[in-house]
Amino acid sequence: MTDPSGFMRHVRACTHHNLSLLMPFVVGGLSVGWVRREIGLFLGQEEGFVLQDDRLILAPPHDALEPRTVALWKASCLLSDFHGVPLHGEIYPVLQKWGDEPLARIDRAAIPWFGVRGHGVHVNGYVRRADGLHLWIAERAKDRRVDPGKLDNMIGGGLPLGLSIEANLAKEAWEEAGLSAAIVKSACAVGALSYKVEKMKGLRNDTLFIFDLEMEEGVIPSNTDGEVERFTLMPAQEVLALVRETDRFKFNCNLVLIDFFLRHTMIAPNDPEYVSLQTAMDGIRA
Repeated sequence: MTDPSGFMRHVRACTHHNLSLLMPFVVGGLSVGWVRREIGLFLGQEEGFVLQDDRLILAPPHDALEPRTVALWKASCLLSDFHGVPLHGEIYPVLQKWGDEPLARIDRAAIPWFGVRGHGVHVNGYVRRADGLHLWIAERAKDRRVDPGKLDNMIGGGLPLGLSIEANLAKEAWEEAGLSAAIVKSACAVGALSYKVEKMKGLRNDTLFIFDLEMEEGVIPSNTDGEVERFTLMPAQEVLALVRETDRFKFNCNLVLIDFFLRHTMIAPNDPEYVSLQTAMDGIRA
């Protein structure tokens, strides 16, 4: 459905949160996330957690990575039952910022329940043609937990424990698009986007590392892991219209594409939203 508010509604949708309804989550003396107040009060009564100064503190008897991970796992199982959402079985690090040593390990499904920072990689795959830029757009499989059937960037995925950005980029490129490491080696890092949004029973507190990958005309992405139903090479102007006028894309992909459009001057200074978009995007560029 067309929305007259255009691009900016996607920025607002990805940054809507009210921290007054949440309490800080502390691990190893560091504030690493946010939990819903009622969840914090509940977990504060569980073994390995302490409520102090309106903060939920992960504090097992022996305060180190393994005991923290065990306490966090038990709490995640409780919340999985409470929310009726199964755990993923994919393990991610708990850290204050990218590059830090992990303070604990957490199941991917529980990341928003504790509001800890999640990291991911997204790739804009594009082709230059005589009539302008074209973008490879993925359509998500109908069985995806998040935004099933929505449109997506050519490559996108979370950063699990133990993988570098480069290694994860190569992994996701093969799994999602059947692209070899040799092809994605030419991907150009163009920045990072960070946002907080109340979603998935908690707070999505994400940083996305963004890449542009110029593709040769004859290279066609092909999914290998069942997460994508199909890829379509679309004129970039058509993609721009879809972002501006519809909600067909997975929620955070809109941010990645708006960033692409601004960097490639597809949203020009004479656009009524240009100044507000630049200001808003500057606020989430890491």
